[in-house]
Amino acid sequence: MLRALAVDDERPSLEELLYLLNADPRIGSAEGAGDATEALRRINRALESGPGGPEAIDVVFLDINMPGLDGLDLARLLTGFAKPPLVVFVTAHEDFAVQAFDLKAVDYVLKPVRKERLAEAVRRAVELRPAELRDAPPRIPVSEPDPDHIPVELGGVTRFVSVEDITHVEAQGDYARLHTDKGSHLVRIPLSTLEERWRSRGFVRIHRRHLVALRHIGELRLDAGTVSVMVGSEELQVSRRHTRELRDLLMRRP
Repeated sequence: MLRALAVDDERPSLEELLYLLNADPRIGSAEGAGDATEALRRINRALESGPGGPEAIDVVFLDINMPGLDGLDLARLLTGFAKPPLVVFVTAHEDFAVQAFDLKAVDYVLKPVRKERLAEAVRRAVELRPAELRDAPPRIPVSEPDPDHIPVELGGVTRFVSVEDITHVEAQGDYARLHTDKGSHLVRIPLSTLEERWRSRGFVRIHRRHLVALRHIGELRLDAGTVSVMVGSEELQVSRRHTRELRDLLMRRP
């Protein structure tokens, strides 16, 4: 079972997070820290006691926006440790997701925290814990994804975006940003996965960073050997390796 440390400077948020963690049967113990400095002292003691020691910590559930040393600062410090605990960010801010996953975060959970979403983060932490410490707990069944919609989180609420409304997708580290006419959404799915999943739905790779829905391409432009496409009001560059395939697909488009 996981030994967890929750870190948040807002007492109500910390107490709610600890309540949800303690209610999860895969969490053996959950302690709280009111700031990153206190958490760092606690983690140092845990590392000194060793992975099987009485003060060991397997995973840290970490807020980002805190006075003094913030959550990203603490995560950066942990990357310098030989065997740091896993990190799950729990925050009200969507904007730091790319930085968080650059720091090898297990998950990025938006506040207000929902029980089901936190359970998914715990599942990921269980799977990524070193094999010698694993208790092989039962996995939570995960339903098959809806092929016509993709779940996105916004302010702690899960919404379902229709694949038909997605004009293009932009790679952002371990995340992908889905663009629609009404805005964009960040999801933790690699661009290569979406390329494979949506190839039959008319999405084509035009660049290492972009996947585009053919039906939303308004123009194909050629300027001094550079190829680009217009998707709505946005112009996206097409790499040379993808130019021929894209032109052939557009020529065959009904």
